[in-house]
Amino acid sequence: MTHTLAPPQETLTVGADRPRRLLRAVAIVSCVPYLALKIAWIAGSQLGIPRGSRLLEHRASMAVANGVTVLLDGAVIVLALVLTRPWGLRAPAWLLGLPAWVATGLLAPIMAGFPLQLLVDLLGGTPASAGAEPFLDAWVFGVVYTGFIVQGLTLGALFVLYARDRWGRLWAGRVWELPVGLIGAAQRAVAVAAAGCALPPLLTHLLWACGGTVGLDERHVTGRNSGFYVMEALSVVFLAMAVAGGVLLAFRRGRPLPVLVPLGLVWVGSAATVCWAAWLSLAPLTDVADGPAPLLNLTYAGQMIVGILVACLGVHFLAERDASRNRRTA
Repeated sequence: MTHTLAPPQETLTVGADRPRRLLRAVAIVSCVPYLALKIAWIAGSQLGIPRGSRLLEHRASMAVANGVTVLLDGAVIVLALVLTRPWGLRAPAWLLGLPAWVATGLLAPIMAGFPLQLLVDLLGGTPASAGAEPFLDAWVFGVVYTGFIVQGLTLGALFVLYARDRWGRLWAGRVWELPVGLIGAAQRAVAVAAAGCALPPLLTHLLWACGGTVGLDERHVTGRNSGFYVMEALSVVFLAMAVAGGVLLAFRRGRPLPVLVPLGLVWVGSAATVCWAAWLSLAPLTDVADGPAPLLNLTYAGQMIVGILVACLGVHFLAERDASRNRRTA
């Protein structure tokens, strides 16, 4: 999408107003507790790690994993600067869009899941089984996830403001105003393929959210609590969002809807579906736990396939709409 690299200068206000500077400061400060905790663990501290936790059994691999997550959270600071500094306007679209998409995929499940888990617990949610292994002290989750939620809210607001100034013309109008030739038969076939591929992982997550244990290993079965059921239900929601957004774009359904609605479903749904599944798939590489059961691996793989297909639909739509607008103004 090279056409989007040089937007009209009169529309750009990045870094020029106080609210954005405030959002940037809050985003950066919200990274401090998580980074401090991770650096402490890399240095050998056991702060927040209970005795007997399996985290203490794999110090070398956990140091590597913590180093990776430090880099990921440090990227939040870089992204906040890119979204609010004038030099950030010169960043290629893909170089900015990809990290923002990954951040959405990693933060959206936490932003939705943690408050829901707290609500379910208040209403008498399911505690972990007595046989579950200790992992982290409860306060760690509160500190870390609260920081993630603040990061997600501030980065999300900054990215929306940035994208509106730089690319807002690409999602202007309503679905019925989209040119008929903008999405072709190939893109409709991709949307149908994504919907078909989504069915097995969607049904599997729904089964687990309803209490089923088919395909779960012993660690997942004994560790089920309110958080497990909430995240399984959210996996169903994000898959449905991705598929719905892809179908709306490919078949021009929901014609009275603003174009931003299906694009938002595509963005959030595909990002959460791909990135969260990828994160859960990579977790065994730290040797903190045994590898997932085969059905878990297949479910994660199915999610990633669906998300990638839908994300490709969104990228194609934006590229084609940008090209069509450039042709009209040429």
